[in-house]
Order: sequence, then C-alpha cells, then structure tokens
Amino acid sequence: MSRIGNNPIEIPEGATVEVQDNIITVKGKLGELTQEYSGVSIKAEDGQVVVTRPSESKEHKAKHGLYRSLISNMILGVTNGWTKELELVGVGYRATNQGQKLDLALGFSHNIVLDLAPEVKVETISEKGKNPIIKLTSHDKQLVGQIAAKIRAFRKPEPYKGKGIKFVGEQLRRKAGKSA
Repeated sequence: MSRIGNNPIEIPEGATVEVQDNIITVKGKLGELTQEYSGVSIKAEDGQVVVTRPSESKEHKAKHGLYRSLISNMILGVTNGWTKELELVGVGYRATNQGQKLDLALGFSHNIVLDLAPEVKVETISEKGKNPIIKLTSHDKQLVGQIAAKIRAFRKPEPYKGKGIKFVGEQLRRKAGKSA
C-alpha cells in the first residue's frame, strides 16, 4: 500500500488545478506547470487533489506515490517557488551573472559561461571573506535541481580539502591525507 499516494493534496489559495485527458495543469501566481500521467486516476475537487490507482500491481503502486509527489511539488512550486543554493569553495573560484548568463571561474584555463532557462532566476552573492554563493530560484523543482546538478558537475567537491562546488548545508565525507 502506498502511504504517500493515499494522502490528499490541499490546493492553497491562488492555485488552480485542471485535469484533462491524461494531462494535469497547475496554475499559480509564479507560473504554470503541466504533467502527463498514466496508470492512475486524478480528481481535483473540494480544494483537494486525490490520486487513486486501479489495481494493486507493482507498477500501479509505484506510479501512485510518484504522481502524488510530482503534483504536490507542482502546487508548492507555483505558490511558493523552489530555491537551490550552491557554494563555491576554493581559492580564486568566482561566479558572476549578467541576466540569464552565469559566468564561473573554477580554476580552468577559461571561464565557463552557462545560459540558463528563462524560468530560472539566478543570483550570485559575493561577500569579502566568504565563499561565493549561486542562488537558483524557479517554480519548477525538476528544472532547478537539474541546473544545480549541472553546475555542481563542473567541479565536484573533492574529499581531501573540500574544494569544489557544493550545495549549501551539504555534508562532505572528508579523507585524511597521506601519513608522513
């Protein structure tokens, strides 16, 4: 039995949910998101969204919890938005942005310039004596996570000194250096 899938999703003020054919559309103050679905039935009524499955098969159980979580993330995204913060740890690592272009100096022979999707707002924070921070904000949780993972992949944190790009609050597994 899917415990997550059985929970109804509350629709907050200012958000609307429409279910047509096999597409669910969520609209809110921050934007609009759509998602195709299959293997479950979705009903939006009385200020709640309820996801039900037709049988107890393994595939239907898996999709039950999946689509409930996706719809919940869509509703939270169009009402509150999602934010990911990345921290650049290392001497000379810098990040700047001009509009939707993110310019990263990560110790390579050249800077990395990344064009971001228009749905994602990027902000770079550089304070003296602190590591630079890249702040990504959007209504689409999947898109923010994908872009954050792409930026992190340019310079993953290494286990000896901890240099690289890491998520704010991420705990790294550190290793001891060679014993002399």
